[in-house]
Amino acid sequence: MRNLRFRSAATATTTALVAALALTACGQSDAVGAASKPDTTTASTASTASTSTPKDEATEKPQDSTGENAQTASNNSSSGKGSSSNKGADKPSDKSNARTTCTGDNTKVTVTNVTRPINHLLVTATNTGSKNCDAYYAPLLGFDDAQSVTQINEDSQPQAVVTLSPGQSAYASIALGGGDGSPTTAAYKLSVSFSGRDNQGSVGSVANLTLPKGTKTNNDTSVSYWQATMADALTW
Repeated sequence: MRNLRFRSAATATTTALVAALALTACGQSDAVGAASKPDTTTASTASTASTSTPKDEATEKPQDSTGENAQTASNNSSSGKGSSSNKGADKPSDKSNARTTCTGDNTKVTVTNVTRPINHLLVTATNTGSKNCDAYYAPLLGFDDAQSVTQINEDSQPQAVVTLSPGQSAYASIALGGGDGSPTTAAYKLSVSFSGRDNQGSVGSVANLTLPKGTKTNNDTSVSYWQATMADALTW
């Protein structure tokens, strides 16, 4: 009787264990069927795409080409590599500043009669060169075969040396009678020389001219300094 009870109890225990195992297996199967396993590959790909986009945008940010060009221009300017149009901009014009002494080589000299004042001649020297020339002091005159130059009227000295641009003229008057005297000696030829800057004799070639018909001189004949205008010259 006692053994029978033990067998019954063992059988009941075994039956309960089998039922429990069956319920556990059923529950696992139902859970799998109720909810499908998520696709971890798709989620991983989406995560990778979403995180890589900002990084790529930062890497591929366009460069500011305008800023680079401005910096390059600034560097070129500071280092002296500017436009070639600026080359030699500060160089002075040698041609416009070039000066020389007026002589018979770079001027055309003439002598003419004038009606006023009486007993006067006018000497004109015109710059025929390509540079400015300075007419220093007074013309050095020689009538015919005179052994000395004609005296100079020192009262006629101007305030500044007369400078002639190409094409401009300087003037000097010849007072034939000198003072209150009348010219009495006939003259036919006139040589005109130019003084140098140091006033130590003549420079350059001599201009040889034919005097107007009827010209006469005397011992008091004089010549004025070079003047900038005809009117200034004829006041002496």
